Amino acid sequence: MNHPYDLRLGAVKAAYLAGTTTPRQLIGALREQAAALSPEFNLFIHLLTEQELEPYLAALDGKNADSLPLFGVPFAIKDNIDLAGIPTTAACPAFAYTPSESATLVKQLLALGAVPLGKTNLDQFATGLNGTRSPYGPCRNSVHPDYPSGGSSAGSSLAVALGLASFSLGTDTAGSGRVPAALNNLVGLKATKGLISTAGVVPACRTLDCVTYFTATAREASQLLGLTATLDPADAYSRKNPLWNDASAFGLPRKGFRFGVPKQLEFLGCPESPALFGATIKHLEALGGVAVELDFEPFAEAARLLYEGPWVAERYSVAGELIEAQPDAVLPVIHAVLSKAPGTTAVELFRAQYRLQELKAICDRAMAELECVLTPAYPRPVTLAELAAEPVKRNSDLGYYTNFMNMLDYAAIAVPAGFMANGLPWGVTLFGRPFTDQYLLSLAESLQCETDLPLAGERSLGLTAPTTLARHDLARVVVCGAHLDGLPLNWQLKQRGGRLLQATQSSPDYQLWALAGGPPLRPGMMRVAEGGVAIEVEVWELPSSELGSFLTGIPAPLGLGKVQLADGTWESGFICEPYGLAGATDISHFGGWRAYLKSK
Repeated sequence: MNHPYDLRLGAVKAAYLAGTTTPRQLIGALREQAAALSPEFNLFIHLLTEQELEPYLAALDGKNADSLPLFGVPFAIKDNIDLAGIPTTAACPAFAYTPSESATLVKQLLALGAVPLGKTNLDQFATGLNGTRSPYGPCRNSVHPDYPSGGSSAGSSLAVALGLASFSLGTDTAGSGRVPAALNNLVGLKATKGLISTAGVVPACRTLDCVTYFTATAREASQLLGLTATLDPADAYSRKNPLWNDASAFGLPRKGFRFGVPKQLEFLGCPESPALFGATIKHLEALGGVAVELDFEPFAEAARLLYEGPWVAERYSVAGELIEAQPDAVLPVIHAVLSKAPGTTAVELFRAQYRLQELKAICDRAMAELECVLTPAYPRPVTLAELAAEPVKRNSDLGYYTNFMNMLDYAAIAVPAGFMANGLPWGVTLFGRPFTDQYLLSLAESLQCETDLPLAGERSLGLTAPTTLARHDLARVVVCGAHLDGLPLNWQLKQRGGRLLQATQSSPDYQLWALAGGPPLRPGMMRVAEGGVAIEVEVWELPSSELGSFLTGIPAPLGLGKVQLADGTWESGFICEPYGLAGATDISHFGGWRAYLKSK
């Protein structure tokens, strides 16, 4: 399906700056298109009227596209997220209420200049992964009419996939922001829990819920996250975003990144998914990645706890009172899912929490050795007919690779990775440790560039690779002396969780000096304009949160600066202040500290 507008963030801004359209013209045209498409796809529960849109458009009058980061950018809102003055239904008319103020995230976006187009359809109370569990009608796939849109953020994914919004807001407790992204050729960002405020969101499981972004590209999701990942006093579950995960962390992933691949892969008999997944592994390897086999069973067991364990009671805490008072107000399939919750005991909850913590410890140990893990977004697609015949089982099939993410507190990105023979989009998920969102988005963008798949609306990607390196929660340090592996101060790195990445050399621009004093004996490394040599060094990696304590423990005249390696890259590493060379001995001709020590 071709769409007349390129709604990517950069394209919208460029169109406004060029004067080819205005916010009123663009939003008006999109509203007309949405009104025409919504009955076929059931994607909007409430499409804003011209009168309801007017305050948002009037707020942009007299401004230009450079005045606000999201000036005139159209977006859609899942109808379990509050927009002031518009009913929030959670796809249950009997539950509906009209909020006096918008959700924190919506207020942020409005202040940045974005314009809401409407409230989108969802699986009732965000309980489902398919998009058909709504009294406002089922949402079908944007590409293939025999398949669902995926859910629960069904209408939100369709709003972007059908070219009606630049981005949309969904929620994700068990995969609701990733399954519909994969089924509709979109990027779905399920950021670290608490990174995006959930104040003003109808809870599904409040301890697990995340607000998500749907975009055409990972770069746009990175931009949106960078603008809105702030600590919210109104959200008790909000968490501060560390600086290593801010917008500047988005970039080009280093070659050599290690990505986990489950050794227990499940495709539920799908004939095409194994080859598509294998091709994605090869694409990541072409980007410089190293595939590492991963035991997936602990992750899968954690996933089963979500619906087989007592967490269903947390969902019931939201809808239970309505179910008890008006049983017919809730769809039968939702009633069936939540029906066992009233019998759940606190004893069962604590036992399940203990088991979850055991599984998390196992999974975290595996994750510590990897930059991310790659899985299919879903084992196989299910048809609308299959969902009608077996609604609970087929819905569960879609969540096989998604249900554990929030249980284990990981960040996750769904990214397009191919198309099936019938044209249905197929996707993968990249997930990693909490607060590695921008790094995962960097990998997702590189994967999009590598596969060069058409975007929603059959547009080409048209991206240029970033020039800066992507960052995550691990920092690199170059050492040249007593911190080398096995030498007297190396414990300071290992105590902080340091890991040796490589033994290499500096560029041939350095001198090495044996400093006066000790013990321990220490060298000083200094960059020089001429007369330099290559010095043997090691590159270590340690948690960014530990770098500060390491730095403050370095005695003068040494400190951390930038060191150029033999391959031309620059890393943080030990350097020496010039005044520290008083009484020092030039040992550059040894080529490294180990050789000098051996000579003694």
